[in-house]
Amino acid sequence: MAASVALSATPLQARAQTTPDLFLPEHPLQQSWQLWKKLCLSADGRVIDGFQNSASHSEGQGYGLTLAAIFDDRAAIDLIIGWSDNNLAVRDDALMAWRWQPDSDPPIQDRNNATDGDLFYAWGLAMAGARQERPDLTDRARQICNDIVRLCSVPHPDGSGKIMMLPAAMGFRTAEQLVINPSYYMPLAMRELARMTGVAQLDSMADTGVELINGLAKDGLVPDWIALTAKGVEAPPANFSQNSGYEAIRVPLIAMWSGDGRSPAVANFALATLDSAKTDSTPVVFDPRTREVRDRSSHAGYAAVAALCACAASKGVGSAMPRFTTEQPYYPATLHMMALVAQATQFPKCVPI
Repeated sequence: MAASVALSATPLQARAQTTPDLFLPEHPLQQSWQLWKKLCLSADGRVIDGFQNSASHSEGQGYGLTLAAIFDDRAAIDLIIGWSDNNLAVRDDALMAWRWQPDSDPPIQDRNNATDGDLFYAWGLAMAGARQERPDLTDRARQICNDIVRLCSVPHPDGSGKIMMLPAAMGFRTAEQLVINPSYYMPLAMRELARMTGVAQLDSMADTGVELINGLAKDGLVPDWIALTAKGVEAPPANFSQNSGYEAIRVPLIAMWSGDGRSPAVANFALATLDSAKTDSTPVVFDPRTREVRDRSSHAGYAAVAALCACAASKGVGSAMPRFTTEQPYYPATLHMMALVAQATQFPKCVPI
């Protein structure tokens, strides 16, 4: 019976079945998803970052929509799309404004986008469109992908012809350099979107991103931000983080979610957080070259990423990933959910024990 269903699935439905059982009501992660919604999702579909003055970002809307699509939560999907389209879709293109502040008038003070938010939002739309057989959602995802390529991709300044992904349409490019956030690359999302929407450039950009990240990780921990010039990788401008921290923690997580447990970014983060299982806090901010710890956190989401890295980089079975808890803010809670999804879909050997 199952074989006949799989054989009869359309190509888009087949892509939607990448996580074939997480949407079942009895799956253990459904309870974690319900807790995440109570913590982060308002009744009208706004993903709230309480730590950032209860602002909402395209990043959060994209993360929320992706998770809702993975768990096939159609009510949450509709709410998140409704709020996002009504409040963040204010640009002349298909991309979203990056931040909405409830205490500002107007709530959107800057119409620039955030490419990672758009990328995850498109991925959520495409997955939901495939599973629900809604071409309108797939078409919207395609429009976003086309505008990411059109507005947020540029050639590397070294003349190699490699196409790099900018963090936004405006503000990260000069005649001499590009400013890049490595954690904005999500290879799995980019490759699936290339197949589901036909925007093939995302596939090659994913490969370029992986190459960039692997090169950075060979020299230490991946930085939050870098500059690319004709000479190669350099430190970012002084007004950007010089650390490997709350941005860069997503790099090993995304590598694992993309099935790349052998990424040097995963191995290096596992080494840097080796003591996490023995303490009540996780190293999160480092000097990217020396691995000197500059900040730690007791939030469970960061511990979950560290524990999954430790397992993925080892030959062992079982991980020390903590249970999902609402005793943490939006950001670590969302990374926690992502780590649990990555474990369930890519690293079954790392089941929490």
